[in-house]
Amino acid sequence: MKNKNIVWILIVAVVLIGLAVALYFVPASAGEYDEFAVCLEEKEAKFFGTFWCPSCQKQKALFGKSSKKLPYIECSTPDGKSQLKKCSDEGIESYPTWEFADGERMVGIIPLENLAEKTGCLLPSL
Repeated sequence: MKNKNIVWILIVAVVLIGLAVALYFVPASAGEYDEFAVCLEEKEAKFFGTFWCPSCQKQKALFGKSSKKLPYIECSTPDGKSQLKKCSDEGIESYPTWEFADGERMVGIIPLENLAEKTGCLLPSL
């Protein structure tokens, strides 16, 4: 009986280790807008926002998994009570704010189509 328990524990351990190794080495799936988000940065677009801003979260949600590749600049101090110097130096007054290579700014949740038009980045057709 004791040997059976040891065998089962070993089998479970091997399976769990195998799953952990597989998850570690299998790359995360790409987001639908990865190339678009990377292009925005290449075209010198900047997305200023804060972690506590609901509109910023909605803007990121438009990009799904690809939001991690956005040219995002966090403007809030960790306590959420102040603005970081890099954003105050840029004159950022509301969130989200997009700034483009030509110096133009757009404030609020910007549709992906508008970002594509402004930057010349290709928006994938899904």
